[in-house]
Amino acid sequence: MTLFVNRLTQLDVSLWCPSRGLIGASWHVDAELDGALGEDGMLFDFGEVKPWIKSRLDAGADHTLLVPSRAPGISVEECREGLSIRTQLPYPMEVRGPRQAFTLLPWQAIGAERLGEHLAKELMRRPPPRVEAIRLGLRDEAIDGASYTYSHGLKRHAGNCQRIAHGHRSRLEVWRQGQRDTGLEVRWAKWLADRYLVDAEDVIDDGNADTLRCRYQAPQGRFAMSLPRARCAVLPCTTTVEQIAAWLAAKIARECGERIRVKAFEGIDKGAIAEAGP
Repeated sequence: MTLFVNRLTQLDVSLWCPSRGLIGASWHVDAELDGALGEDGMLFDFGEVKPWIKSRLDAGADHTLLVPSRAPGISVEECREGLSIRTQLPYPMEVRGPRQAFTLLPWQAIGAERLGEHLAKELMRRPPPRVEAIRLGLRDEAIDGASYTYSHGLKRHAGNCQRIAHGHRSRLEVWRQGQRDTGLEVRWAKWLADRYLVDAEDVIDDGNADTLRCRYQAPQGRFAMSLPRARCAVLPCTTTVEQIAAWLAAKIARECGERIRVKAFEGIDKGAIAEAGP
């Protein structure tokens, strides 16, 4: 017998891609479980499936940086923060943080299908009674319109959002004069794509015009990061989705000279709305 649950939860992560660099990702997680029925006529109570799988994903890959440790130009070393991840292709980057902020995978590239298989194997190390096999499918949200990926870290967050390199794939909606402006949506989503969003308070001013360095102390430990300034956007505030929406609304309003309403998403099905302008 097979039990299935679609959109059981979601994963929000960043990953390193040898061709694109640092990428944010948000995936729906679909699950299938094989096994024998119990005396109650069930394989696994639906009310228990979601928390069992979600709790294990939340404690593992979710809100981490996925690192393909066998990709060209990547090195992984121990450091005082925990681990240091250095890259060379397609651009140089270094991320430092506690070990739990990273998911190291002995691959040359990260793919959703292979990651789903890997996570299912991890779940099967300690399966529930009667469960003989687990399959996980990771899939992008279907977005009809503009979307972008970004990475960030929230040092004041009590949970795993404090990790300096986790990210999201998000919708972007912009209203101008009370109407959706798809041209503005596409242009700003393209500009934001694959960027690292950083709070100006965390930036280290070392006079280097080409490289941005940032660091902060959070409840889980010390975090530090460096990457090309061209791949970053520096906000005058923390990079919560509420502040991202307000920042974007203000920037677009100044450019257009009109009142702008922005609906910014943080991954799938959640976000914030902000308005700015005359």
